[in-house]
Amino acid sequence: MIPSERLKGIEAFVCTADAGSFTAAGVRLNLTNSAVSKSVARLEARLGSRLFERTTRRLTLTDVGAAFYETCVRVLEDLADAEAVLAAHRSEIVGRLKVDVPIAFGRMQAMPLLLAFAERHPNLRPSITFTDRKIDIVEEGIDVAIRIGASEPWADNLGHRYLGSERVIICAAPAYLARRGTPASADDLARFDCILYGRGDGSTIKWRFADGAGGIDERAMDGRIVLGSAEAQVGAVKGGFGIAQLATWLIEDELARGELVEVLPELATAGLPLHLVWPRRRQLSPKVDALLDALTSGLRIA
Repeated sequence: MIPSERLKGIEAFVCTADAGSFTAAGVRLNLTNSAVSKSVARLEARLGSRLFERTTRRLTLTDVGAAFYETCVRVLEDLADAEAVLAAHRSEIVGRLKVDVPIAFGRMQAMPLLLAFAERHPNLRPSITFTDRKIDIVEEGIDVAIRIGASEPWADNLGHRYLGSERVIICAAPAYLARRGTPASADDLARFDCILYGRGDGSTIKWRFADGAGGIDERAMDGRIVLGSAEAQVGAVKGGFGIAQLATWLIEDELARGELVEVLPELATAGLPLHLVWPRRRQLSPKVDALLDALTSGLRIA
């Protein structure tokens, strides 16, 4: 058997290499900066090799450290897989589970599924973050993420599952159309108040129109109002401030109640793809597998 002494410091070393600093590794491991640093130093002393080049600004792996890191990651993955198999035999969904979801889609579509999943598994401790920015899910320690938008080519260390693409339509409140009329074409939209989605850098999302020949006509629109929240866009359109291009999952209730209506349906397009993404090394975990199945069943869209 491998002496237990050989495993000491490996987790701290791998976590430090992934996080880029002793401080960040300490946060992940719930240890002090000093404790992580000393653990790695003891590992280096035992191996008789320097694993990191240390400067006042950053840590970088030495050539020896990089080779050792690859081996350690495999060892830790094998241990995690072995534990996952044991957990699967017990059929228990337990422990912490970190999930990251887009803000609006997460609140409106994913949260009911996640809460139902947590209710079915009372020994699970989910932690759910909401963000529209692109994050490194391995670096952030995320178990499962929902992603809207093209993320390919996928990194080799990530698993992914395509769930479909959203449908994007042009819509307005009936009262607004009664007051201003109904647009007759894409060009005619210039006469109307367009409510746009704005990014943090000051740019706006272009509108996409089906061109009738199987292609897409993408246009930068002149907006009366620019909002950095899709849910705020819905509120503005319902309030009669103008016309917007929105994903149908965002406004399905408003469409069903007649609070919003589709205009120019011939211009509707498929929107961004929806994916589940996860670190491959966590896939054998029963809690991750179970959540992937639950989200795939509940979120798959046409």
